[in-house]
Amino acid sequence: MDASAIDRALTRMAHEILEKGNGAEKLALVGIRTGGAHLAQRLGDKIAQIEKKKIPCGSLDITLYRDDLALKKGRPVLRATQIDFDVNGLRIVLVDDVLYTGRTVRAALDALMDLGRPKCIQLAVLVDRGHRELPIRADYVGRNQPTAPTEAVKLSLQEEGGPDEVRLLPREE
Repeated sequence: MDASAIDRALTRMAHEILEKGNGAEKLALVGIRTGGAHLAQRLGDKIAQIEKKKIPCGSLDITLYRDDLALKKGRPVLRATQIDFDVNGLRIVLVDDVLYTGRTVRAALDALMDLGRPKCIQLAVLVDRGHRELPIRADYVGRNQPTAPTEAVKLSLQEEGGPDEVRLLPREE
């Protein structure tokens, strides 16, 4: 995907989020750091343009909730969770860049539930590559991209110093 394809996918997803929820009432976006946080902000900006109303947008660090923490070498890098609103009673759309096994989303759900009790939690991802290990599916998908286990999906965003693009690459061991 190039920059225009990413933008089109986010625009479509913003409309789908509003249609499925009958508008932006009691809606908040929470992006999983790092790529998901940037995408959540972009979705929030698009929803604000459509609805003429800013919605709450935050970012979530899931590092300590990961189930592979013991397998990682070295100390985990913690980033700040920035959710400056009460999640209780809100329709939260959790945003991530790539959905693969579902383990990142599972960790994010645990982290989010520690902050309160949302009315519901939905999932939006830019790319769904398949290969689920947990029974998790996205409510909003920018692009379904079937992949082989030997491939990796690499997202690059302007906010992180690169061009906006999604590339399919050979997996690094």
